[in-house]
Amino acid sequence: MALAENLKISVEDYLQGELLSYIKHEYVGGEVYAMVGVKRAHDTIAMNLIAHVHAHLRGSPCRVHSGEMKVRVQTETDDNFFYPDLHVTCSADDTHEHFNTQPKLIVEILSDATERYDRAEKFHHYRKLSSLDEYVLIAQDTQRVECYRRDEQWDLRLFQQGQAVFFASIGCVVDIGDIYEGLRLGKDG
Repeated sequence: MALAENLKISVEDYLQGELLSYIKHEYVGGEVYAMVGVKRAHDTIAMNLIAHVHAHLRGSPCRVHSGEMKVRVQTETDDNFFYPDLHVTCSADDTHEHFNTQPKLIVEILSDATERYDRAEKFHHYRKLSSLDEYVLIAQDTQRVECYRRDEQWDLRLFQQGQAVFFASIGCVVDIGDIYEGLRLGKDG
């Protein structure tokens, strides 16, 4: 039996296809991958955090974007597009209608289907963004927020139940309970 060959498409074809598609796709190295839908917990966490970050950024040059806006990670040899669950850009140069290129903060909400990918391959690509100061992973089933901050080795700061999460890249503090507001988690968080 012959194996199907992966066909690579151009960035232009990918971007045009995204305008016409009802399904979001990420673009990695010329290959296109369909995005899976989210569950209620994922959506609740995203909306709670977007509301807090948006209120914090009001009056500043920074803007928060939902999972509907792409981030482009472009190097001399690679061109990729991702849909992070939330990202913040503060650059006046980020003016493209369909994607940003200079996020300061990127947040991914973990799921069983995406956790390994978010922790490894996506993080590998995101680290190539010179503008990125902080990469955050949020668990859905327990109050756990992991903040990786750009310093010599992208050190981890872990926040759990009862703590306030400090998003250093934008100077924002959010009580972890507010991130998970409206969710019924197990008795320990």
